Amino acid sequence: MAKRALVSVSDKTGLIDFVQKLVDAGIEIISTGGTKKAIENAGIPVMSISEITDFPEILDGRVKTLHPAVHGGLLAVRDKKEHMDAIKDLGIQPIDFVVVNLYPFKETISKPDVAYNDAVENIDIGGPSMLRSAAKNHRSVTVVCDPADYDRVAESLDENAEVPFALKQKLAAKVFRHTAAYDALIADYFTKQVGEEFPEKLTLTYEKKQALRYGENPHQMAAFYSEPIKNESTIAAAKQLHGKELSYNNIRDADAALGIVKEFKQPAAVAVKHMNPCGIGIGETINEAYDKAYEADPVSIFGGIVALNREVDAALAEKLHSIFLEIIIAPSYSEEAIAILEHKKKNLRLLQVKFTDDNQEFAQYTSVRGGMLVQDLDTKGYADIEENLKVVTDRKPTEAEMESLKFAWTIVKHVKSNAIALVNNGLMVGMGGGQTNRVGAAKIALEEAGEKTKGAVLSSDAYFPMSDTVEEAAKAGITAIIQPGGSIRDQESIDMANKYNIAMVFTGMRHFKH
Repeated sequence: MAKRALVSVSDKTGLIDFVQKLVDAGIEIISTGGTKKAIENAGIPVMSISEITDFPEILDGRVKTLHPAVHGGLLAVRDKKEHMDAIKDLGIQPIDFVVVNLYPFKETISKPDVAYNDAVENIDIGGPSMLRSAAKNHRSVTVVCDPADYDRVAESLDENAEVPFALKQKLAAKVFRHTAAYDALIADYFTKQVGEEFPEKLTLTYEKKQALRYGENPHQMAAFYSEPIKNESTIAAAKQLHGKELSYNNIRDADAALGIVKEFKQPAAVAVKHMNPCGIGIGETINEAYDKAYEADPVSIFGGIVALNREVDAALAEKLHSIFLEIIIAPSYSEEAIAILEHKKKNLRLLQVKFTDDNQEFAQYTSVRGGMLVQDLDTKGYADIEENLKVVTDRKPTEAEMESLKFAWTIVKHVKSNAIALVNNGLMVGMGGGQTNRVGAAKIALEEAGEKTKGAVLSSDAYFPMSDTVEEAAKAGITAIIQPGGSIRDQESIDMANKYNIAMVFTGMRHFKH
């Protein structure tokens, strides 16, 4: 009895060549709908699924393979006599190969303004059922859901006249990953449609973008996965124009830098080291913004990552080329800039990211041993607190101080808690992050800024539990402070600010970043 293959694919890449190789190996082809037509047009003999089921396709093709003649032929255990006797008595012939990929649900919901009914109609039912049946019985059935596997299946048939069990097992594992990812996308789509924020079951799926040489440290293995429906304004969707492959730490730092620079509408430049900003500048031009970011900390920027929200031109490229950087991120580069940055910098990564106004809501996932924490990404910025700002001191901030406070508040959100950021005249002059107490963070920031503290402003990611931070800031020459407020000892900080004629503003919103 000739072996049979059931072939029904949405993605017809490489299909005809593969089917021809199956036929050359003596395998009969069964197919459906558009796949059958494509095989017939290629002059390859093919049977209709209706010839196997003795039942017509119905409901606009919704029901065609959901039939005992199909699933009996897939699920019968070949070395179980009662199974084989049962399908023989029913006139069912075994199916030995399943070549199926699914309706393009991901591609459908990726379209702007996709209609709900279109999404629903692109949910495959028969395809996953055939794949799962074949994968369950993989000792006897070879199941292929990915055109990338056609060649190795064909090579096995050519060399061995059969597919070895080890390969069948790998293909079955891929099928279950494939159908699980497919169902996860559908579940996510419907969950969002009905407005469930934190459902009782969380099903996530990601696609492998690249293997990494190692993780955070050389002894840790790692890989980079991206969301299946990509947001163009992300590192996962960035186009790499030059340089060696990104590392685990590169990707995390690049993501942090992009998140900061996207906060600004005006020209802005951000330098990041180890997930913390070491220099941020804004200006009338991107060159001016970069100069300020560099001036903020010309030591720490060495070996860092720079993100810019405007095109890199030749003049800026010359500045960037003069120091050692790991990565540059920008929306675009002039041809002259690329030529300059590539010259003698074979390892410098140049990333191009589309700076689109995306309204996609991101969730933030943090793994812990035995579980995972999920929260909304902290997208709140100065515009969300502006109307509720409260001046709590005798002296109000000047207009110039308010501009600096706005900048400082935008920055401090991206610094590890406890976090303090200092700003003077459009650039970050000091930063203290990741400390176990707030006054310690302030002392680090003030020491880093040195003489630049004179006339600068200070921002804190959370309230002051005592007045000591205000006193340290006043002695260093800070003139204005912005902080959330909310401590039971707020009045002590207010009194200290009044003592030194510092203007203090409460925002009512904190920005912890652990």
